[in-house]
Amino acid sequence: MNEIAVIGAGKWGRALAHALSSRCRVVVASARGREAEGATALETALEKEHIVLALSAQAMRSWLHRYADRLERKNLLVASKGIEASSGAFLNEIFQEVVPGAGVTYLSGPSFAQEVMASLPTALVLNSDDLALAKGWAERFPDYIKTYVSDDVIGAEAAGAYKNVIAIAAGVCEGLALGENAKAALVARGLVEMARFGSYFGAKEETFLSLSGAGDLFLTANSVKSRNYRVGLGLAEGKTLDAILQELGEVAEGIGTARALRRLSEQKRIYLPIAQEVDAILNGKDPRASLKDLLRRDGWKTT
Repeated sequence: MNEIAVIGAGKWGRALAHALSSRCRVVVASARGREAEGATALETALEKEHIVLALSAQAMRSWLHRYADRLERKNLLVASKGIEASSGAFLNEIFQEVVPGAGVTYLSGPSFAQEVMASLPTALVLNSDDLALAKGWAERFPDYIKTYVSDDVIGAEAAGAYKNVIAIAAGVCEGLALGENAKAALVARGLVEMARFGSYFGAKEETFLSLSGAGDLFLTANSVKSRNYRVGLGLAEGKTLDAILQELGEVAEGIGTARALRRLSEQKRIYLPIAQEVDAILNGKDPRASLKDLLRRDGWKTT
């Protein structure tokens, strides 16, 4: 695994390319095949045996369909976190459907792109049904990133997607100046809600207390470096979602995931009050009304 292609020339893709380049030869390509500074052609990147995919979760299915024949039997590292809004599908379900012959590993854990690009320390988890694949990727990360491996793919996916939704809620909490007590309570209940959701699909409980769960949640729900957190701040300030996204200039995965979680909670009767209220706020509900509704719910008394 000495040559790696990173597909996705945004901040996260370039940060991963920077990290992996300490031990491997790495090329970066735009997922759309567009010219980007320092990037190679997409066709060249697709020739590599080992490929990192740093694409939007909502765009993943259509992109995979377009290049499925080029990705079969490849060794893929998925660096995206989200649940498909239109179907409620996890990324691993999409990969199994579209490229069943590929070996796939899923990256999770606390990792702001700008800090990875600055070579600041963190710890990440490589998740795969095939631990040998996960270990192969783990060994390619630099010394400043401590790596772990896990076979709880669904747990890592559930946690990685859910934390973005809780981060939006935390941004709303901050924007409404509700105080540190309120934010801590929100994040703690968000962790419980995340674990409840994941357990429904068979995830391991310990995953939600690990880097993939609590670690990534605490990071994303407490910093303006988080795009999803900034979405929540903007909503609390009364900005429209379109205006917020224009300011960000980047994808905020929690938006589509919130829609998916609301639908899944209704279809499968999973109690997900915070996710439901976040989706409602994204669709125009007043944040203070959501706060009142959350406090009135009987379920908030349940540990």
